[in-house]
Amino acid sequence: MATTIEPELAKEIGERGDGPSNTVDSSSLPDELEGGEDAELERKIERVYRKLDWRIVPALWVMYFLCAAIRSNVGLALTMNTSTGDSLSQKLKLQPEQISTGLALFYVCYVLFDVPANLIMTRLSPHLWMGRVAIGVGIVGVCHIALDAAWNFYLLRLILGIVIAGMWPGMAYYLTLFYPPDRTGKRIGQYFTAAQVSAAVAGLVSAGFQLINRKGGLLGYQWMFLIYGIVAIVDGFAILWWLPDRPARPGAPVQEVTGYKKLLPKQIPALQGEDAELHYRDLTRVYHAPAWGMKDLWNVLSDWRLWPLTLMYFGVVGVGIGVQSFGTLIIRAANPKLTGVQLSLLFAPIWICDLIAILIFTPLADRFHKQRYLFFIFPAFIQIVGLLVTTFAGSPDNPWPRYVGLLIVGFGLGPTVPNCMAWTSEIFQPRHGDVGVAAATALVSGLGNLGSVTTTYALYTGWDSDNRPGPHKFRKSNFVMMGILAISILSAVANVFLLKFFPGTKRVEQQAGAVDGAKKRELRGQRGLDGLLWFGKKKQVST
Repeated sequence: MATTIEPELAKEIGERGDGPSNTVDSSSLPDELEGGEDAELERKIERVYRKLDWRIVPALWVMYFLCAAIRSNVGLALTMNTSTGDSLSQKLKLQPEQISTGLALFYVCYVLFDVPANLIMTRLSPHLWMGRVAIGVGIVGVCHIALDAAWNFYLLRLILGIVIAGMWPGMAYYLTLFYPPDRTGKRIGQYFTAAQVSAAVAGLVSAGFQLINRKGGLLGYQWMFLIYGIVAIVDGFAILWWLPDRPARPGAPVQEVTGYKKLLPKQIPALQGEDAELHYRDLTRVYHAPAWGMKDLWNVLSDWRLWPLTLMYFGVVGVGIGVQSFGTLIIRAANPKLTGVQLSLLFAPIWICDLIAILIFTPLADRFHKQRYLFFIFPAFIQIVGLLVTTFAGSPDNPWPRYVGLLIVGFGLGPTVPNCMAWTSEIFQPRHGDVGVAAATALVSGLGNLGSVTTTYALYTGWDSDNRPGPHKFRKSNFVMMGILAISILSAVANVFLLKFFPGTKRVEQQAGAVDGAKKRELRGQRGLDGLLWFGKKKQVST
């Protein structure tokens, strides 16, 4: 089988006697380029990715935890210390439609700035861009303590949307600099658990913040934003030192540090020596990614594959943000007797269920990456079941079955977003390369977040006829969320069939580094259950 490889790599192969041209017989490639038939080499490659895991995933996890908390804690702030008149909504005298407007404004800016932010990240040092996001979000978080009117509530939500734009898709793009796309789902899931832990901990910690209400001249929600904001700023500066920059080819000349980079802390390389060489051989395409131009960007923007993925994301993220923003209000609608502290404590288990599902399903989705769509469709069905239970179960005398429905929704939410982002990378990296991953993940995330605008602005508190006391409160909003989940499921099914019958040209696989080790392993087949616990004989492949 003839396979095209990057010219410099071909030159190296030629110098070693393996062939002089850019097109070589892939069966004649040395083991280092095959991905390692040798078991010892495979163990070494696995060790390299584990090293990267420890360097990258915890840093992204902490950053996402803090930024997700600052982004979403406004939902908790609306109900904190209501018994003493000290909630955010009471202090600012916010009406339900003003709350919905403020929450939606964040996502409007998020949608508008997601793609530009991610494209800028491809041109700059990724760790610098990530540090900028964390510092900016922390500063905006601290500013929440100064809110005193609806207009500055709107303004802060706008600024937060601009500052945080590109963070989530940027993380997905960043992972493809260090891992093959079909191995990113598990890593996305690992740091995505930060959002679940953040939501759960925020519910628990907000109960503590409510206990120090009016201490030191600050209200409970002001203390919450102040502490989270300061920690996020500190984390942003730590990221500049700890999070690795894009990988450089082993032995390449060290670039002179100039301009603003002189002000940045000196980094410890993520990989050195043999580890760096192994990573280069295994993921050569990343080291030789060609520069992109406007024509390349247009090819991504005009690719029809964006739209099914965007509709998939639209439904599941809309439901996720709806539950995150209005979860405490949904619980209170089922049981009006609950206090603010009790609501915070009941909010946390929803996200613990979410986290458990992520840890179960995202590693399996990577192992069965050719059937990744199933790990999206099945959890989406689970969410619909949960919403049905929340809508119809229980009674005024026994509201707890409705709460169980929210737990089911939380469990279904977990795997959907990480798998949608991982599938986007898998589809666009071989067809469009670096710019494909950056632009596609940003577009899917940005446009898909119109679902968040829908649920935060048009549903629940934003829907007057659905926001009235009684056993049917929020019922129509729940029906709409089921409807957009159905759209997500149908879009995933459509994408599967369209990709089968209209696969398109995988341009990048015909260019640089096409036969790197990771690609060779992918061509040999997916891992399945081999090597997982007691299932089957372990294959010699890296994780």
